[in-house]
Amino acid sequence: MPSPQVLQPVLKMKVDELFHNWLSDPATQSLLKDYLDLIKSGQHIDLSSGDAQDKRSLTFNENNNVASQRNLAEKKPTSLSTPSSPPSTSTLPSGSSSNTRVTGPNGRILRRSVSTKKAQVRTEEPVTTALSESIPKFHFPQGRPQANLNIDSLISKIEKIFSQFPNERATIEDMGQVAKACECPFYWKMPLFCSAGGDRTGFVSVHKFVAMWRKTLQTCHDDASKFVHLLAKPGCNYLEQDDFIPFLQDVVNSHAGLAFLKEAPDFHSRYITTVIQRIFYNVNRSWTGKITHSELRKSNFLQNLALLEQEEDVNQLTEFFSYEHFYVIYCKFWELDTDHDLYIDQKDLGQHNDQAISHKMIERIFSGTVTRDRRVYKEGRLSYADFVWFLMSEEDKKTDTSIEYWFRCMDLDGDGVLSMYELEYFYEEQCQKLETMAIEPLPFEDCLCQMLDLVKPEVEGKITLRDLKRCKLSHIFFDTFFNIEKYLDHEQRDPFSVIREVETDGQEVSDWEKYAAEEYDILVAEEAASDQCNDVYENPLSPLGQHISSELGLTKRHFFEIPSPHCNLDLDEYEYEDDFE
Repeated sequence: MPSPQVLQPVLKMKVDELFHNWLSDPATQSLLKDYLDLIKSGQHIDLSSGDAQDKRSLTFNENNNVASQRNLAEKKPTSLSTPSSPPSTSTLPSGSSSNTRVTGPNGRILRRSVSTKKAQVRTEEPVTTALSESIPKFHFPQGRPQANLNIDSLISKIEKIFSQFPNERATIEDMGQVAKACECPFYWKMPLFCSAGGDRTGFVSVHKFVAMWRKTLQTCHDDASKFVHLLAKPGCNYLEQDDFIPFLQDVVNSHAGLAFLKEAPDFHSRYITTVIQRIFYNVNRSWTGKITHSELRKSNFLQNLALLEQEEDVNQLTEFFSYEHFYVIYCKFWELDTDHDLYIDQKDLGQHNDQAISHKMIERIFSGTVTRDRRVYKEGRLSYADFVWFLMSEEDKKTDTSIEYWFRCMDLDGDGVLSMYELEYFYEEQCQKLETMAIEPLPFEDCLCQMLDLVKPEVEGKITLRDLKRCKLSHIFFDTFFNIEKYLDHEQRDPFSVIREVETDGQEVSDWEKYAAEEYDILVAEEAASDQCNDVYENPLSPLGQHISSELGLTKRHFFEIPSPHCNLDLDEYEYEDDFE
């Protein structure tokens, strides 16, 4: 791997910056005004002696602080006729060369050596910047520090909790009380436990935990920075997908709304994978695969995590933790994954929603432009983790992430602009499908006019990501070019209903939530019909699902055939890492 290039400062930019600071200083402006008045009155200005320059030279300290310039300027006399000492080596020159030369005893001009100047700069004492306090600190990457935080008081509460445990050691079962003593949500218990080394020893001693938490409180000042610090790998200030696995496994093991999953440990990893992908889908707005403090602050993930403690039904937390949403996503994937190897190819994905999505768009998805798994492009296989992104983007094209997802797919040359050529490339297949259905397609020129009127791009003839995000009808735009079923649905709808949807945007549930609720009800109905068949033939397809339903008395079964336990697939062979490559 080649070594990274060393950043080299641009000297001209730094000189321009110093000159601008010097020129904008009031003392400099006053000095120049005096010179200008003398020139207008016809008086001679002698700059060779250096007297006039030294009287108002503005000294920069090592950090080029403007406040120190003013302090030094105030200490010098203001009279133009008063002699002064030779200029300081750190003063900014006014344009004369007198500060770089000295006159020898025979009148000869001698040049100062560079080494002498450097030595003088090194021995110069730093100037106190008293006025720097007037500019308050405004950047807090670890959160704004709390002025009245009493760390010792918090530590004493934690020590009191640990004193209740045998040998002052806490296991994972005890960490709920410790989390509350730390004034953290209940489900922070696993991150706290692992950060203090409990994952290696099986317990946490009071001394290790107090040392860890004291350091955390001193360096992290808000929930986002604390959460990242607790979950991230040592030396990292961001979260990757595998950092969430122990934390979410603890949620599955301890949340009452997921107790039925204890009978199906094979599907823990599938549920955890789904939640992780939904977290990154909504939080990781930079598409880097690394969640930063800033992204976590801007999201509502930590608020949902706090609600997880209060809400017994995880299905009420639809953004991240809903089991019903996981059930819908996994069932859709299982229908396409005909060989049940937990991967689908282009032919499998093309069957989604009765082949509604164009082949050209399927090819773009498998080109690697919107997937993280390297095997998608190399081997032509789409993992379950990447399918989560696909399905959420396909069923709700109004969110920022879905708009970015489909824009990347349609931007064939990657120049950040959808050209007319790219739009025509995708629209050709739509026309072919319409002709197959005996429907006369709209000419591309007419369709293009409609889409430009719909999006109203800032630059004529070029549609950017910003244009589509600003447009409230991006879902109609995308469906027009690669989803034939939804395109026909939009064409048959009342245009006034579309306007009403735009006006009420944000007031109703999202398109994804509507889709997940409808599909879940359909799956419930299908399962109920399947149960009736099984009762007649006395050959149940899913005894595990029946066992869980009868034990919990569920009206809507949380666990049906995901998949049937009679299949030959051994899910234990698949590790979490398979979903995160």
